[in-house]
Amino acid sequence: MSKVASSARGDLKLTNITKSYGDFTAVNDLSLVIPEGSFFALLGPSGCGKTTTLRMVAGLEEPTKGSISLGSTDITYTKPYQRPINTVFQNYALFPHLSIFENIAFGLRRRGIKDVKEQVEKALELVELAHLAGRKPTQLSGGQQQRIALARAIVNRPALLLLDEPLGALDLKLRRQMQIELKWIQKEVGLTFVHVTHDQEEAMTMADTIAVMNEGEIEQLGSPADLYDNPKTAFVANFLGQSNLIKGTITGNDGDNHIVDLFGQKISLAKNRSHAVDNSIFAGIRPEKFRISRLATATSGNILTGGKIEDVSYIGVSTQYQVLMPWGQELMVFEQNDDGVAPFNVGEDVNISWESGFTFALRGDEDAEAGMEVEPEETIDDDE
Repeated sequence: MSKVASSARGDLKLTNITKSYGDFTAVNDLSLVIPEGSFFALLGPSGCGKTTTLRMVAGLEEPTKGSISLGSTDITYTKPYQRPINTVFQNYALFPHLSIFENIAFGLRRRGIKDVKEQVEKALELVELAHLAGRKPTQLSGGQQQRIALARAIVNRPALLLLDEPLGALDLKLRRQMQIELKWIQKEVGLTFVHVTHDQEEAMTMADTIAVMNEGEIEQLGSPADLYDNPKTAFVANFLGQSNLIKGTITGNDGDNHIVDLFGQKISLAKNRSHAVDNSIFAGIRPEKFRISRLATATSGNILTGGKIEDVSYIGVSTQYQVLMPWGQELMVFEQNDDGVAPFNVGEDVNISWESGFTFALRGDEDAEAGMEVEPEETIDDDE
């Protein structure tokens, strides 16, 4: 079994996976296929079940129900060391007493490979740290240690590489640099990467496909653009960036569009962007899709009138406005500071417009604030 498992290759398939701890269910009936060679992200807040899912894939936890397979090989109960799977942790887990070269060579030597020089040097060149081969981990920066941990994980050419909040210990600038590097390395080596994170920007920057998890289940699965532009639930809409969700009612149809009443004002909504189950909806629009205009200015697309500027925040590339609407809701608007339009002032009367294709519709019985108030993660172990 161990030889078969260790040589397994192909898509990673989770089928009806459940993990319970007594009365608490951390992962609930989760089914998922991760294509071979893809960069896949499990994204969600603390406690959503993503780290528990990763630990079951690694073999560190056994599912209560369900199965895990790699290609045609069932690995549900295979020991961790018998799986062709490596993990990169947030704390790097490098051996402090070994040189960088020997850290990377460790796994190869464990497999009985005597001539490791060529493979180690290739791994070091891939992460652009060949000149540091003789140093010890404590002599490297955090970003360098992370790249060495990555080189050690991929030198064995596993079928699957698990990344457990790998960039969490880095500062913001270095984290963004490493996001680009990780994405490039994944494409170079062609391995399947499964990345667990609570950081939306991190997941959207690197992953081909994202599974947004909430309370042990997948809320939505898709490309970063699909999830952001056309979320299916309020949780996804709010967890991935900011959304304006306005209560409304579908009152009619016009070809491929619904006609929607928003507190007495009519807008158009594409039918294929509606996830509602009846006429009661929340119309969703991302803040950067809105345009603000003064009352006498001609506009096109959907228009909401009667707004008043309540707050203005200049943040460099854009200005953020809070606009109070006649029904008492404040809408968030992000305007790029590159259109030559004079900024709007607090107290100014304005209209808001946007292209109808930017609107998405959610069920009207959803919690419009779902996904907004999530606890920041202090440690990756909190996920269980």
